Amino acid sequence: MRLGVLDIGSNTVHLLVADVHPGGRPQGTTSKRTVLRLMRYLEKDGSISRKGIRALEDAVAEARRVAKAEKVAELLATATSAVREATNGPEVIGRIEKALGQRLQVLGGEEEARLTFLAARRWFGWSAGQILLFDIGGGSLEIASGVDELPDAAASVPLGAGRMTVQFLPDDPPGEAAIETLAQHARRVLAPVAQRFATQPRPDHVVGSSKAIRSLAKLAGYPVPGWSGIERMVLPRAALGSWIPRLARIPASARQELPGITADRTVQIVAGAVVLHTAMQLLEVDELEVSPWALREGVLLRYIESMAWR
Repeated sequence: MRLGVLDIGSNTVHLLVADVHPGGRPQGTTSKRTVLRLMRYLEKDGSISRKGIRALEDAVAEARRVAKAEKVAELLATATSAVREATNGPEVIGRIEKALGQRLQVLGGEEEARLTFLAARRWFGWSAGQILLFDIGGGSLEIASGVDELPDAAASVPLGAGRMTVQFLPDDPPGEAAIETLAQHARRVLAPVAQRFATQPRPDHVVGSSKAIRSLAKLAGYPVPGWSGIERMVLPRAALGSWIPRLARIPASARQELPGITADRTVQIVAGAVVLHTAMQLLEVDELEVSPWALREGVLLRYIESMAWR
């Protein structure tokens, strides 16, 4: 069966097409990404502007055309923090659903964390033991911890890379004073989360997912062979911290010359690095391993599991 997952996030509208069957591993066939950076379209009252809504409609309509061309049997459409938290969310959802021609599932923050955790667990396997997960999107940061397929603790905080760039790093390059202000804000927001996760068992594996974390691992981390032909990346906190002052001095236009930093990540990669480094500090994480599977794969896996019991 050919399925499509449409992830309408704060940074991109991303369609993943995969062939699936109960009990099997999803086999991706097509990936279509449209970079939106929805945080640019947020008005002062927290609503998404008319221009932003039109950009969303166009990206969703294009994804729908690709899904049809790929003969997708069912399209699983989800939206995360940018749509979830917009003050005109109901209007935006209605416009998206009209462009899609179907219903849209708006994920809550903790549900997003649970689905991403499921994907990481399946990728690393049961032998990985206790997993602590970080996932940074454009609008929010998700953290989850557990030893099973569903986490024992899950949290979502509004510390996404796009959101923090707009709020704290409007200048290009941002400079060290702005970086420190963002770090202080992240520490305040994450302090109660860190206290909650301190009660969890010490993780056997700390995992990072999302494009932002993969980019940072290629910049500041190192590869380790051994994942069935897929490069395994490890990101040390110390190396990440040493890159932040350098990133703060480099204009966004020049950052894409750095290893791992793609054109769509140049603007918000600094905020992502600051938030991730702060989270690793507060949760006493020295290094993390990058998971190639994240939210979209979690949505697919949950659907496949439901198929098996029909």
